[in-house]
Amino acid sequence: MSRNIKQLLAQMTLEEKASLCSGLNFWRTKPIERLGIPSIMMTDGPHGLRKQQGGSGDHLGIGDSVPSTCFPSGAGLAASWDRDLIEKVGIALGEECQAEDVAIILGPALNIKRSPLCGRNFEYFSEDPYLSAEMAASHIRGVQSQGIGTSAKHYAVNNQEHRRMTVDAVVDERTLREIYLAGFEGAVKQSQPWTVMSAYNKVNGEYASEHPYLLNDILREEWGFEGFVVSDWGAVNERVASLAAGLELEMPGNGGFGDNKIVEAVKKGQLSEEQLDLAVERYLTVIFKAVDSKKENASFNPADHHRLARTVAAECMVLLKNEEGILPLRKQGGIAVIGELAKKPRYQGGGSSHIVPTKLDIPYDEMAAIASDKAEINYSQGYELAKDELDDKLLEEAVRAAKNADVAVVFAGLPDRYESEGYDREHMRLPDNHNRLIEAVAEVQPNIVVVLSNGSPVELPWIGKVKGILEGYLGGQASGGAIADLLFGEANPSGKLAETFPIELRHNPSHLNFPGEGDQVEYREGLFVGYRHYEARGVKPLFAFGHGLSYTTFEYTDITVNKNSIVDNETVRVSVTVKNTGDQTGKEIVQLYVRDSQSSVTRPEKELKEFQKLKLEPREEKMVTFELDKRAFAYYNVSLRDWHVETGEFEILVGSSSTQIALKAIVHVTSTVSVKKKFTRNSTMGDLMSDPVGAQIMHAMRPNAGNQLPSTDDEHQAMMNAVMMGMPLRAMVAFSQGAFTEDTMDGILQQLNGSNDS
Repeated sequence: MSRNIKQLLAQMTLEEKASLCSGLNFWRTKPIERLGIPSIMMTDGPHGLRKQQGGSGDHLGIGDSVPSTCFPSGAGLAASWDRDLIEKVGIALGEECQAEDVAIILGPALNIKRSPLCGRNFEYFSEDPYLSAEMAASHIRGVQSQGIGTSAKHYAVNNQEHRRMTVDAVVDERTLREIYLAGFEGAVKQSQPWTVMSAYNKVNGEYASEHPYLLNDILREEWGFEGFVVSDWGAVNERVASLAAGLELEMPGNGGFGDNKIVEAVKKGQLSEEQLDLAVERYLTVIFKAVDSKKENASFNPADHHRLARTVAAECMVLLKNEEGILPLRKQGGIAVIGELAKKPRYQGGGSSHIVPTKLDIPYDEMAAIASDKAEINYSQGYELAKDELDDKLLEEAVRAAKNADVAVVFAGLPDRYESEGYDREHMRLPDNHNRLIEAVAEVQPNIVVVLSNGSPVELPWIGKVKGILEGYLGGQASGGAIADLLFGEANPSGKLAETFPIELRHNPSHLNFPGEGDQVEYREGLFVGYRHYEARGVKPLFAFGHGLSYTTFEYTDITVNKNSIVDNETVRVSVTVKNTGDQTGKEIVQLYVRDSQSSVTRPEKELKEFQKLKLEPREEKMVTFELDKRAFAYYNVSLRDWHVETGEFEILVGSSSTQIALKAIVHVTSTVSVKKKFTRNSTMGDLMSDPVGAQIMHAMRPNAGNQLPSTDDEHQAMMNAVMMGMPLRAMVAFSQGAFTEDTMDGILQQLNGSNDS
């Protein structure tokens, strides 16, 4: 339905305009009935619909909500590395929102996993911004294809729960752009979420909810965001400042307090009515889009969505270890299923994303159903989920069951209390009774498979004593069926880690600076988050970013590039051939990384720039082609305030994980933008010699400079040259004994800076 929003604005009172800038209650927006402006509902996501009963709410999930399909949480979804699959999940979520008359679902959540301890990591996609962007864009595309809005959250630099509503995240500009904003940038540019949710925390001294640089300069002006910005629930610090900065909607309702502040600010000239009008116009554009997209009598099939959830969960789980081909299990002999999580599964995280499922698969029951009467499956509780202490009787029963079986499958993981919204983990350990159970079972049974249920990395001190490890993450309501499918080979594992598993917590790059002191946390590790850190420091992880095994094997061959040399505004196509060399149908995630061979700025060893998930039949091979543009080779240049590519060679690295690179190609990229250097009397000889014009000038002076220009005639001269390259020009005047004067230096500087200004 066509509407003239500007005409509506003209009919509104100042008070009515201000009223639209906050919620009606916990989940609904305010209507203006006389103008036909409706109230719409938004609810929590992102991996399922959390519509609380009765329309009121508590945000943290204490109150009950209507049943909906609980899909794997973000950590699991990202491990699928499957854009199409994530889009299907989004479509299903959109269908359920339509059926429940929900207009906007709050998600996806795409903050970077800076530390394994962040209590909300189960909800976030990855430590890598490119993978996060691709997963989020697919999620948004799926949901919004059903006429339901999304809310990309939490913008920005929300990487911990400790003091999340007051902490100031201090991060340098380049790191901010390359790591913490890039995921949001990709999602906004590709899929245009209807809304973006501002975070609780401060960013470099200003609350994210009243940060004009983030909300206006970057989000709108640079990225072209078209929707409205909504606060995280209770995140607004000063309402007038947040509105002026670009935050249109404060949630939840404030009882009119914030609205009155807006009215008074306009009347006093502290806020222009034009700014308020712009905010209301952006807001109403989305509101009416939601109304026009409403599907009458919408419904969904819970059974179909549960089947989708089972398929998705199987794609998300990661086979971390499989010695001697212990998996898949044979459907015969004795199988000891040990651990209370086998009958009381943990399938989702705690807090605002907690879903009431339409159905729940129990791992033990699903295993028994697949094995049928061909295998003898016996269950032992092993431990009490509600406790960390070992129960000797339960342990003895489990050990006895394991000893009498052919194989033991131990279910271990993190109980609900270990990770949730609202607080961070204190360590990376599993409960003590889980670890001691596995150690005890290993003393009597060599054939052990461990199934993990957790939202983020854990330490595995017993890893050398078990043959198989399946990372189940928090796989949603159908995770029990998916685990059974994978254990018995009904499905072939194809997930890969979207985060690095360190051997121990102290290896993590943020370890000494997380969660900060008082109300400030400094991101001193800079760019080196996740695999970027482990590779730069030469620290071997427990499991690398991108790692994941299959029941079949793959071979990479024949890498080609369509151009060996490009300029930075051109694209290059990279093709590789992948073959399934095993005897089972499987899926491989082909990962492409880029490395700058020689850079004048600090850069990671390599960075993920493309990926694709391929399905291959036994002995089948396929060619996959990637197209790389300027951004694949660029870093964020703070002085240019833009993405910049340095002229030089770049390595294209393709493989099955960040540490398993199979193929390499080299492309030469020529920059079309020169970075203008400002030379001063304190610039060094090395600075001049690294500049094309400077080198030309100094070489032209060579007849008068004697041996004072670089030469490598002998060891002494090489040493002297090294000293000279670090010498500022002003010192050259002092040490050259008249060969290099103040006038000479001033002339060179004028010539250099004049050429840079041209």
